[in-house]
Amino acid sequence: MIEFPNISPEIFSISLGGFEFALRWYALSYIVGILLSWRIMVAASTRPHLWPDNTPPMSPRQIEDFITYAVIGIVVGGRLGFVLFYQPAYYAENPMDIIKVWQGGMAFHGGLAGVILAAYLYFKSQNVPIGRGADMVALSVPLGLMLGRLANFINAELWGRPTDMPWGVIFPGQAAQSCGDIIGLCARHPSQLYQATLEGMLLAIVLAFLAFRRQALMKTGLITGVFFIGYGVARSFVELFRQPDAQFQSVDNPIGYAVQFSGIGLTMGQVLSIPMILVGLALVIRALRR
Repeated sequence: MIEFPNISPEIFSISLGGFEFALRWYALSYIVGILLSWRIMVAASTRPHLWPDNTPPMSPRQIEDFITYAVIGIVVGGRLGFVLFYQPAYYAENPMDIIKVWQGGMAFHGGLAGVILAAYLYFKSQNVPIGRGADMVALSVPLGLMLGRLANFINAELWGRPTDMPWGVIFPGQAAQSCGDIIGLCARHPSQLYQATLEGMLLAIVLAFLAFRRQALMKTGLITGVFFIGYGVARSFVELFRQPDAQFQSVDNPIGYAVQFSGIGLTMGQVLSIPMILVGLALVIRALRR
């Protein structure tokens, strides 16, 4: 077992005249992730030979404007996704808590839906080819996901199921140490690191290789499809090790399935990832046939 590293969620805090400001690793992961996405998109836009007809879908100036739309989509979509997918009953009784994003609670699939809507609106307003624009955005996403999952680990949240593997981490807090019949310290899968590796670093490498070395951007929709498949498969796999949200667990459903049939079930993360995989497969097949 590995002791959880003593890392404060706050990088620093400042208190002036009763006003307190704190910069947290989670907030920094969003900031750096968005900046990296911006630079990756610019790198792709300044290499015309990667695109059909030597024509990138957006100019560097347009990318800067699009980032504003994307940030709004991430925050609004991520928050509403968490509210609707994971705790609808609580927020139905406490609707004012929906706007309290500083208390935590964001869902990737909701953020993805928000970015898709924001991208569609921006692309239509600027006459950006939707397929090529989507490829540029998809190419830039995984590194931000990696940073977000690393921040989840630092925050000691979204940990995995109990394990006796040698890399199991002893996360702090009563909830993390409530492991049923286990006596003494309870080690859990560091599922945040699994996700950071698979849906973050590995997927980023695969997409960059395809885009910059194999001219995958010439086949409109291919990068977007590979991203959907890669994320969906990685998330579905890690869900086998990730502790499900408490609201899905019960005496009759200790594993925390959101949907189950005759003892076989899917977690909420898997339910939301399966459509991504199917859409991704359709996009890849369509791109390769063109």
